[in-house]
Amino acid sequence: MVINRENDTRSLAVIIMAAGKGTRMKSNLPKVLHPLNDRPMVLHVLDIARSLRPRRLILIVGFQKEQVMEAVKANDIVFVHQDDPQGTGHAILQTETALEGFAGDVLILSGDVPLLPKPVLEDFVRFHRQKNAWMTLMTADLEDPTGYGRIVRNEQGFVSAIVEEKDADDWIRRIKEFNSGIYLIRSDNLFDRLKQISNDNAKSEYYLTDIVGIAVRQGLPVAANKIEDANLVLGINTIEELAAAEGILTQRIASEQ
Repeated sequence: MVINRENDTRSLAVIIMAAGKGTRMKSNLPKVLHPLNDRPMVLHVLDIARSLRPRRLILIVGFQKEQVMEAVKANDIVFVHQDDPQGTGHAILQTETALEGFAGDVLILSGDVPLLPKPVLEDFVRFHRQKNAWMTLMTADLEDPTGYGRIVRNEQGFVSAIVEEKDADDWIRRIKEFNSGIYLIRSDNLFDRLKQISNDNAKSEYYLTDIVGIAVRQGLPVAANKIEDANLVLGINTIEELAAAEGILTQRIASEQ
């Protein structure tokens, strides 16, 4: 592994995607405001982000945005509005003005993934910079990764593609390594490449994962940092998953005391 010491001093910005409605929660409350250990789950994600001391902290809001903004208001947060959601790629594209003049690495988190510990994210940033990657995905193995995009690697171990379940053949479906939806991307030409994403798909949405194919075609290194515990990156989409996350967090707090 080649270590570029210049990379160690690059600035960091964090974007948290929190615009979704969360229909599977079966509640009028925005998904990211559902309580986890008596606090809105998005506050846990903000704690994680702040622990990395980012130069800029951006929260993308949409569904019931006034309620979300009121719940998390703080001087260090830049709010970006995605009032007409058209996919994850479209969401990140809305941050172009908020990141104007920024040079460094952009960490993309989800407001419904609140269990990532600081050391895992620190390792993620370190791995990305040591690999000198343009983009790095956080991945993990699942015994049954049905429904998740699978990670296809080349002979050097870099990512050659993310293949979604609906597009996967039998060989791809046997891959257990899945895409967690957590990314670290260099700001160089990030928005130029986001604007190359097409919405020519069944949902007419702009998927952030499509930027992987764009980067690979342009010869840019896309790395994958596989973590040991898949539970840390599984999103909360139902009340049952929220209860499971509560149990994990309670155990973690007890073990630290």
